[in-house]
Amino acid sequence: MYPEYLVAPMRADLTNAGFEELLDADAVKNAVESEGTVLVMVNSVCGCAAANARPAAKAAAAYEKRPNKLVTVFAGMEKDAVDAARNYMLPYPPSSPSMALFKDGKLVHIIERHQIEGRNAQMIADNLTHAFDQYC
Repeated sequence: MYPEYLVAPMRADLTNAGFEELLDADAVKNAVESEGTVLVMVNSVCGCAAANARPAAKAAAAYEKRPNKLVTVFAGMEKDAVDAARNYMLPYPPSSPSMALFKDGKLVHIIERHQIEGRNAQMIADNLTHAFDQYC
């Protein structure tokens, strides 16, 4: 667990862009299993989250065709919420940061950490918006 004062700006980076912070397993379940499309961003304190993942998620969130819901959980903070989100992302291994798109409760697209590292935010945003075009 990280001190809240440390992660607060990282949380705000996404919530200010329209992402809803999910703080427990029930909130994750309600979001992911809802009708329509949901983007789940597993936020992190690492450098690739700051430089690549959060900027990409924010850019994709501004795209004209986007999911019905934008939500986020924070790795290293609310363990139950993160575990619940990662459970929906199986069979993919735990990864933070990561982004997963669900449609009607089913995982349809995922971007894992290894697909974030070494790629710039625009490349990642393009990957997301292509998925939005296909599923949203």
